[in-house]
Amino acid sequence: GDLRSVLITSVLNLERLELDLFRCTGGAGLPGPGCPHRRRRRLHCRRLFPRRGRHHWVPATQRLFGGQIVGQALVAAARAVSRDEQVHSLHCYFVRAGDPKVPVLYEVERTRTGKSFSVRSVKAIQHGKPIFTCQASFQLSQGSPVQHQFTMPTVPPPEELLTQEELIQKFLQNPNLAEKYRKHLNKIQAEDVPIDIKPVNPPDIFSSEPQEPKQLFWVRARGYIGETDMKVHCCVAAYISDYAFLGTALLPHRQYRIKFMVSLDHSMWFHAPFRADHWMLYECESPWAGGCRGLVQGRLWRRDGVLAVTCAQEGVIRVEQTPTQSKL
Repeated sequence: GDLRSVLITSVLNLERLELDLFRCTGGAGLPGPGCPHRRRRRLHCRRLFPRRGRHHWVPATQRLFGGQIVGQALVAAARAVSRDEQVHSLHCYFVRAGDPKVPVLYEVERTRTGKSFSVRSVKAIQHGKPIFTCQASFQLSQGSPVQHQFTMPTVPPPEELLTQEELIQKFLQNPNLAEKYRKHLNKIQAEDVPIDIKPVNPPDIFSSEPQEPKQLFWVRARGYIGETDMKVHCCVAAYISDYAFLGTALLPHRQYRIKFMVSLDHSMWFHAPFRADHWMLYECESPWAGGCRGLVQGRLWRRDGVLAVTCAQEGVIRVEQTPTQSKL
């Protein structure tokens, strides 16, 4: 339907405090006790009472979701350039854990404004200290005969695949599933992640057998965004790109229990126009892991085979040295 994506109405809708200073407020993006519709579905309330820049979904780690910080930083940077300039690259560092209970300030520096390219630096601040820094580069549209790209993988269309929620429901129907894992899956089901996901080759989440460090899944923002400034779709893609990305590096090491996993840096390159509320194929692979770090690379493909976005990330991965037992 035409229900607006919460990523547009709330999460990525920052409050402007000064010319180049923006704020995302803390707490959940829901109406307060005075909301006359508070007994109705949360999604309906969000539609009627959107709040700017709220922390919509917080992972189990109780740290701010990295994709949210990247997307909001790009929103701040994009508001400091002209409408005709489009983002083509983004390079970020996560320097401190984000606290979901307090606001985030985004401070933009207009590093350079050129004839073809402009650079904006963004610093995210909490408790008086930077938690994140990034630089975004924007370009005025330019044509060139020098063009090429890889070929999109051949995969089933999203209409033929199950969503992540449907796959979890299938696992929950297993009568031999241990109760603690049933509770864990129910907790995942209850999460309100504003992304639709359809894995192409979903791994058996109860197996500890090593797998190739590659995964493919169709992704899109939940809700309607529509035709708008391309920078809006790029900000939404920045949010989406961090979800389940670093986990690709763990697929060959599924016998270990994760103690700690967090992103260190995140880079994106935007190649062609796309709609973040349309299905895109996210192709992820991890060429290397070692020294308690893992490297992942990703490509977002449009359904027509056009390469829209390339991503890369390195993160800290610490595991228990003793392999875990089967989850059944």
